[in-house]
Amino acid sequence: MIVVTYMDGEPLVVNAGLIETIEATPDTVITLVTGRKLMVREPVDSVVEAVTAYLQRIGHPIVLTTEAQQARVELNE
Repeated sequence: MIVVTYMDGEPLVVNAGLIETIEATPDTVITLVTGRKLMVREPVDSVVEAVTAYLQRIGHPIVLTTEAQQARVELNE
């Protein structure tokens, strides 16, 4: 589980396992596997870091696709 913030300032706990995509539109939009979309204050890289930290804490292997690896490189440029 990760904590993010709705645009109105309310905190939200999200099941990281249900996140399908995270995109900047320019606001950060998290799309869940259910199709629900969440617009949050945190930038994309912060959400990715929170998910990665959560997966590491629970001992889940982190496997990035080539597209995810490229996106991570672009975020750090």
